Amino acid sequence: MFCFQCQEAAKNVGCTVRGVCGKPDQTATWMDLLIHTLKGIGVWGEKAVQAGLPIQEEGEFIARAMFSTITNANFDTDRIRELIREALAVRDALASRVGTPPLDLPDAATWSGNPDDDLLVKAHSVGVLATENEDIRSLRELLIIGLKGLCAYSDHASILGYHNNELYAFMMKALASTTKSLTLDAMIALVMECGAMGVKGMALLDQANTETFGHPEMTRVRLDVDSHPGILISGHDLRDMKDLLEQTVDTGIDVYTHSEMLPANYYPAFKKYAHFVGNYGSSWWNQSKEFEQFHGPILFTTNCITPVKDSYKDRVYTTGMAGYPGCRHIPDRKGNAPKDFSEIIERARQCAPPDQIESGEIIGGFAHNQLMAFADQIIAAVKAGTIRRFIVMAGCDGRQPGRQYYTDVAKALPADTIILTAGCAKYRYNKLNLGDIGGIPRVLDAGQCNDSYSLAYIALQLKEAFGLSDINDLPISYDIAWYEQKAVIVLLALLSLGVKGIRLGPTLPAFLSPAVANVLVDSFNIQPIATVEGDVAAMLQGK
Repeated sequence: MFCFQCQEAAKNVGCTVRGVCGKPDQTATWMDLLIHTLKGIGVWGEKAVQAGLPIQEEGEFIARAMFSTITNANFDTDRIRELIREALAVRDALASRVGTPPLDLPDAATWSGNPDDDLLVKAHSVGVLATENEDIRSLRELLIIGLKGLCAYSDHASILGYHNNELYAFMMKALASTTKSLTLDAMIALVMECGAMGVKGMALLDQANTETFGHPEMTRVRLDVDSHPGILISGHDLRDMKDLLEQTVDTGIDVYTHSEMLPANYYPAFKKYAHFVGNYGSSWWNQSKEFEQFHGPILFTTNCITPVKDSYKDRVYTTGMAGYPGCRHIPDRKGNAPKDFSEIIERARQCAPPDQIESGEIIGGFAHNQLMAFADQIIAAVKAGTIRRFIVMAGCDGRQPGRQYYTDVAKALPADTIILTAGCAKYRYNKLNLGDIGGIPRVLDAGQCNDSYSLAYIALQLKEAFGLSDINDLPISYDIAWYEQKAVIVLLALLSLGVKGIRLGPTLPAFLSPAVANVLVDSFNIQPIATVEGDVAAMLQGK
């Protein structure tokens, strides 16, 4: 294996024996073959688009399958192999619709499946290192990694019945491009186009979520527990949240959110459920300790799963594109029918209530609709100097000690600054008592990484409100933490909007070759994080 798609890449180069995330060598290798086959769908899909043929079903499949390869989502080798078989069937059906093939098709568009041993040999030949030129490899993988984030957002929107064929067409074009000999300029242009598609993908998901569940609103989320047995739901999928809440009404079982599911507490549609208690625990990387203390079943709707301990494996369930060997998987819904969570509910009846691990509350729900309700107050405070600067500290959390930097930055920022956040990076500072500015909390949580559209939307609205021509003239600095691929598409989306001067940490991505990193530095002034004192001082000066 060779995998360098996440911030934990071994030695900041790449994982070669086993993923630091816990992913086995063989699982990573099968994922390489899955992506190779999806590139073949992209080749035929690009031709289908040119011929004016429909591509929605194939686009939906690409989004689901790419989502399964995101860091910490699916460790189930059997499921990945099944997806390869599905991908071959989708590719070949699409090829027959397109018609007579040209003579110069790449291997991804033509190879056929054989017995499993042969497939594994094939899988070993199509991984990341199959592209020998370092800079071409870097740009191809930057595109693929950004595409994975876009696919994740598109899949969530698709589950709620929202589609954008422009996004599906781009997925196919982007995948097909990695099988071609393109100039570096053309490849860089595709990466930037991926960022622009990221804005559209996040906007689509925002529309899907808010039209289905209402706009998030300022909410105080309980951290205490009740005395009933509970189910802990993790990940990002709000449709799964809805199905679980409906099926646990009047069962005597409480529901708690975990990690990135915390923002479900902010949606009006979920507040009517009296047995929806609040949030339990903290960031994804603390789950092994917190799951021991929860006692009840845990449902993973997406990433992030860490290696599951035997002591609670019988209480862990996966669904959607998540998977883990030895954990039971809840099948996909049929059509628009709810998923059947009865097995989890029955398991919960046999469990003790969760232990209390903290108390109090945290405040969130500051997505764009809620935050713009404060627009006049915010603009007046900026003009009066009461609010000096906004610091966007969005993205991912992780287990490296160096991520303490983000907590220390939050503590070091002066009292006239406001932190805008989304994603699990918030867990580094959302329980600090940082106070408020004229009633506006100093930490404004827009929600999941899936809700990062709000950060772009707010910046664009403030730019218009202040009558500025350049988004970089706003009193906003960016100090972004990244871990996995959804953070990468958010980064590319910000770059596509022209945002410059982003600080990125705790390390720069291993998949950026020196030459490609230099392009981003020269074009967008992307810079690595440094010291807390130096970075805070520079951001306050707009540097």
